[in-house]
Amino acid sequence: MMNRSAMQIVIVGGGASGFMAAITAAEENPDAKIVILEKNKTVLNKVRVSGGGRCNVTHNPSDLRFFIKNYPRGEKLLRKMLHHFDAKDTVSWFENKGVKLKTEPDGRMFPVTDSSQTIIECMIRTARNLNIEIRTGTSVQSFSKITGEGREGFSVQLNDDEKLYADKLLIATGGYPKASGFDWLQTHDHTIINPLPSLFTFNTPGNYLLPLAGVSVQDALVKISGTKHEWQGPLLITHWGFSGPAVLKLSAWGARDLAEKDYNFICKINWAPQMNEQQVREFLMGEKAKTPKQQISSHARLGIPARLWKAFVAKSEIPDELRWSDATNKALNRLTELLTNSQFDVKGKTTFKEEFVTCGGISLNDIDHETLESKAVPGLYFAGEVLDIDGITGGFNFQNAWTTGYIAGKNLAGHSTLSAIASK
Repeated sequence: MMNRSAMQIVIVGGGASGFMAAITAAEENPDAKIVILEKNKTVLNKVRVSGGGRCNVTHNPSDLRFFIKNYPRGEKLLRKMLHHFDAKDTVSWFENKGVKLKTEPDGRMFPVTDSSQTIIECMIRTARNLNIEIRTGTSVQSFSKITGEGREGFSVQLNDDEKLYADKLLIATGGYPKASGFDWLQTHDHTIINPLPSLFTFNTPGNYLLPLAGVSVQDALVKISGTKHEWQGPLLITHWGFSGPAVLKLSAWGARDLAEKDYNFICKINWAPQMNEQQVREFLMGEKAKTPKQQISSHARLGIPARLWKAFVAKSEIPDELRWSDATNKALNRLTELLTNSQFDVKGKTTFKEEFVTCGGISLNDIDHETLESKAVPGLYFAGEVLDIDGITGGFNFQNAWTTGYIAGKNLAGHSTLSAIASK
């Protein structure tokens, strides 16, 4: 049997899940020789841009039943994994390494420094202290399984004709925008679920609200016409259409259906979701009785921002100077319809900032759900977004990276997950 001290672990991908796996494996097996290979010139690039450069590390820990509802794909596997390393463990992990996190009102968690550099420096410092080798500008062309001399492992072909030997190999390359990105993995008998964008904003060219770019509402209900997909939450009007948590989260849940529609669909928005159409109509009639002399356009109602309210009033063909007492039922019906059932033609999407997220990847049917080891290729592991797992915006994708990286790291080090974590 192979001497454990000689174990060589190669990790392909220097992102969140790759670093978490490397650090966990090194802490578990200090004698292992571990190398992280990153094709870019810098590591942890998604960490750097996340949350506007602040890094949305995770989401405020909550009951697993609620937490897991934030993953459109991969819920079943993650439910099992989060029992071993959840958001609470993430907070403790970083605090033990000197990084305190804070919770914002919407549940997102950031380093107290409000800088992603804090997370990057923590990960790199920890890795170096554990003698993990970090190689940038190094891409992997292919790998093959090798056996013989009482030792099983992998030959990893790099971009400069160099070959590395690995006893254990972890793929943590993140998602690929196109299926062709997975070609080098498909040759090893893995099923690839076609990758598609998730977390994107809606383009609505010609939308009469575009001049209001920058205006946001705290609560709107957004629906995709002809589907069951809907999401309620903050919404932002942009120069090209709609964004904000309600739209981004809706795009994640509807990712496959919207791709099938080629991103051409109708989205319906209720700007006063706490009330139904009849209640809004009655409210407007009540305002007519209560404030008959007031101009309709000059005082916004229902918590809607003033500029947005004016746009709805104008779109309802209500003149700027019209008073409530002079409003016809027909005009108020038009306003009611706009407030509760605005319809916009969506023609395409825009990636949300630099935070590119895909659904799709390595099929979870090909992976051992206890260890994240490939069923087809012993000794080969996967972690992070390369798997067909994705979460909505709010720190959930990073939690997937930390959790799967941690579990993979435990097993790369040579222990079974359950026995390794039983002592936790």
